[in-house]
Amino acid sequence: MDFLWVDFLGTPSWMWLTFVSLVAFLLALDLGVMHKESREIGIKESFLLSGFYMTLGVAFGGWVWFQSGQQAGLEYLTGFVVEKSLAMDNIFVIAMIFGYFSIPRAYQHRVLLWGILGVIVLRGVMIAAGAAIVENYDWVLYLFAAFLVITGIKMLLTAEQEHDVSSNPVLKFLQKRLPVTNGLRDEKFLVREPDEKTGKLKTYITPLFLALIMVELADVIFAVDSIPAIFAITTDPFIVYTSNIFAILGLRALYFALSALIHRFAYLKYALSVVLIFIGSKIFVADMLGLAKIPPVVSLSVTIGILAVGILGSLWATRNTDKDDAKAVTEQ
Repeated sequence: MDFLWVDFLGTPSWMWLTFVSLVAFLLALDLGVMHKESREIGIKESFLLSGFYMTLGVAFGGWVWFQSGQQAGLEYLTGFVVEKSLAMDNIFVIAMIFGYFSIPRAYQHRVLLWGILGVIVLRGVMIAAGAAIVENYDWVLYLFAAFLVITGIKMLLTAEQEHDVSSNPVLKFLQKRLPVTNGLRDEKFLVREPDEKTGKLKTYITPLFLALIMVELADVIFAVDSIPAIFAITTDPFIVYTSNIFAILGLRALYFALSALIHRFAYLKYALSVVLIFIGSKIFVADMLGLAKIPPVVSLSVTIGILAVGILGSLWATRNTDKDDAKAVTEQ
């Protein structure tokens, strides 16, 4: 059993195995027990599941703190908070994708589940590549930092713009090149149906499969922001990957909990923009102050503070929205 104590990417193998086993158990529990059949998930259940995954993610950070020390624990928690907040921004895009394809809530869980399985693999590949690059070329961190600052400024300037699914070039290419059914076929991604011209059986993709592709593509785009953000916090591959995955695991539950309340988060994108600018700029600030890095407790505190102001400010500014909507419906 000596191999359990061998370092893998700077962390003992047994810690990696513990993490992988926990994630595999959670996925098996979700896929094989809790949501074996497609059904609509209510807001109450969504909040409970989201709370469970958040608690588990924070508890894992406590375990990292206990095993690897205070700095590692704080870096994990900062990364988890940043990745979770960026995942919330992803929910806006996912909601628009489902709305564009008219995907019923009962089928959305299936798309999100397979989407997250793809994300786990994709993030692993991207993080491994990023870690290898940073280890050999540490100046790349400054490129990541500059990219985050530029991205944050761009998000500030375009926060009011909505994501247009129909104009996506990948979607246009797929719709033009691949045979697509003229509607959903229950929860199927692929179906065999007679060709309209020849009458022979032909394989078609369904709008549900197109929605899955667009969700995966959206994550690739968000990963371009989130992975540099976590590397700007820490270069430890274990902390980078685990904070990413624990933030993503609760994305499905968080989506169903917040999709009906998206209109209440009016200032969230502004807060996320400021977070990206802060995470990117702190590397340059640390250099100017002659520090190796900004203390993790400062990074965590400022990040939580920015997000809290954005979320609480949004809820306060839209506090009468639901009442106004209900009043308008009553008057009609």
